[in-house]
Formats: sequence, C-alpha cells, structure tokens
Amino acid sequence: MATKSAWNIRSSEAAKNTVNPIRIIVDGMKLEPNPKKHLISLSIGDPTKFGNLPLDPCITDAVHDVIDVYKNNGYSPSVGNEEARAAVAKYYSTDTSPLTSKDVILTSGCSGAINIAITVLCNPGDNILIPRPGFLLYRTVGGNIDIETRSYRLLPEKNWEVDLSHLEELIDDKTRCIVVINPSNPCGSVYDKEHLIQIGKVATKHHLPILADEIYAGMVFQGEESPCMADITDVPILSCGGTAKRFLAPGWRIGWLLIHDRHNAFQSEVREGLFHLTTKLLGPCSIMEAALPGVLKNTPKHFFDKTLKILKQNADALYSGFIKIPGITPIMPKGAMYMMSSIEVEHMPNIKDDMDFVQKLMAHLDVYKRQHT
Repeated sequence: MATKSAWNIRSSEAAKNTVNPIRIIVDGMKLEPNPKKHLISLSIGDPTKFGNLPLDPCITDAVHDVIDVYKNNGYSPSVGNEEARAAVAKYYSTDTSPLTSKDVILTSGCSGAINIAITVLCNPGDNILIPRPGFLLYRTVGGNIDIETRSYRLLPEKNWEVDLSHLEELIDDKTRCIVVINPSNPCGSVYDKEHLIQIGKVATKHHLPILADEIYAGMVFQGEESPCMADITDVPILSCGGTAKRFLAPGWRIGWLLIHDRHNAFQSEVREGLFHLTTKLLGPCSIMEAALPGVLKNTPKHFFDKTLKILKQNADALYSGFIKIPGITPIMPKGAMYMMSSIEVEHMPNIKDDMDFVQKLMAHLDVYKRQHT
C-alpha cells in the first residue's frame, strides 16, 4: 500500500449531493437588514417561534407523566414501541382505511418519515415527482441518495391544484412515486375530494404509489375539508405525519409513517425494507414516544380550534394588507401555515427579480414606503 505524501481527506459524494435549496437562497442573499425595524420571519414553519401558539396542558402533562415513572429512558424498538404505534393507528384509522400497529412506523420527525419512504422506494438513478411550489426537503433527500426530483406544476389560478397533464408527462420507467403535499407547504391550499381522486387516477393508471405528506392533516380553516389520501383512493400509500404542526411540538421530533396497502403491493419487500431502514437511526426520542398515546388521547378539540382561529386571523390580516400593494397578488390559503403571493415586476421598475425584491424589502422598506405614499 502506497503511503500518502500529504493530508487529503475527501468528502463523500453523498455529502456533496446533500444540499438544502433554502440554505443556498438564504446564504446567497446579500442582506443588510434595516437597523430601525424588527425582522419578523414569515417563512419559518415553526409554530413555537413567536410564543403565541402555546401547547395545551394535556400535551405537557403527558410528558410529565412518562418522565415521572422512570421507565422510558432506554432504547425503544427501532420501529417504535407497540403502545405508541397502536395509538397512532387508532387515531388515524377510518372505516375506509383501517390501520393496525403493524401499519405504523415511528420516526424522528416527519422529515425522518420522508427520508425512509423515499429510500425504501428508490434506487440511485430513479426519480420521484414532487410539486412546484413544494417542500424543498425532497430535493435534499433525493440528492443524498442520487434520486432525481422532477417537479410537476401547481396552478395558482386554480388555488394551487395539480396540473394533471404536466404530472403525467413527467412519468417514465424510472419513476417510483408521486409526492402529494396536502394541505400544502408552502401554498396553504387544501385539495378537495374530487381533485385527490383525479390524482389517484393518474397513480393507478401508471401503478405508482403515492407518498402523501400529511403533516398538516386536519389543519384547515372553517368551512374547508381535508380528506386524507387513503380515504378516497385505493392506491398504495405511504403517509407521513407527526406532532410538529397540529400539536405545535416540532422540536419533540416525533413523526410517523402510515402504510396503506389494500393491494398488498408493499407486502413482499417494502415492509421489510422499511424495518431495515429504521434500524439505521433507532427511532425517535423514547420519552416523547412514550408520551404519544396520552397526547393523542387527551388533547381536546378546542385546542386545535383555537390554533386554527389564530392562523386564520393572521392569514386574513396578511391578505388584506398585501392585496392593497400594487404588484403583489396574494392567494388566500385554506389551511396550514403559509400563504403565497405573486410579484408583478412590471409594477416595480426598480426590482430585477424575486431575490432582489426580498433583499430590498428587508433593507429599504422605509424608503419604499416614503416613495410610494
């Protein structure tokens, strides 16, 4: 074996390919925030950030209870303990899509569920279909394991419905799944039953499973409905969720993967593959996992209603403000925690593009207001 003449420690290709697009955008900005104004970040999906969405006492009580008994400090099974998995199965079972504990895998946050789902379905060189706009973590995970992410269009004029023709155009013999985010991050849209059925028809036609990102399941404004994908189609589905959004506890890192498999399409290989992948990280925090049955059982409906009321009030305030600004066209969300707006640059001759808009907004908002009032 030849002796190296100098230090030359290289990064792996997996590390080089693991890139978070959001970080590239943020790090690439030449930002000089206005020193006279307090910055309020409207892009972060952390409901705890500003302290105005407190946990319900039932949630914190569940954690206190499992800590006090001193029985939950060790390792849990890599797929999650039986009691917690059974509790999740009961919570999300319906007459149309019943679940048992064997259909539930607990993960480190919803992002852990996404990672496992993509990894079990894809080999290097395969591709998955993701929405645009959409949650950019899918690109990060795909790059890490050499999976191509192909973006299908969402239609703002139709409240961000999927462009079904474009979706189908992207499918080839290397496509392994269709990612559906509903309610949407970052659009705040909520698909109705009929539109979900149409997406399911495309998946059925091409025999593709659906990766349903349902971390915002149930977080819809009054008058809207948010059917889960598994309730309206018999396509094989891996559904990702967790406590991060609806239960306002993202830092607890409790997520889950629900296996909906009416055709037994996952039976021969995928279920075993999922188990193997869970042994890589050994599951979520044992304390939070043990608290999960109590959280799911005891958290009252009025807690969720109060959260949604606050989110809707904020959405209304932002919409009513943005709609008055020339060149800004907001699209009113129906749920989740986000709202998208278009920027019509023809109304803003001093703006080059979206990045330039954000930089000038942060640095010169007061100047812009003086010039346009």
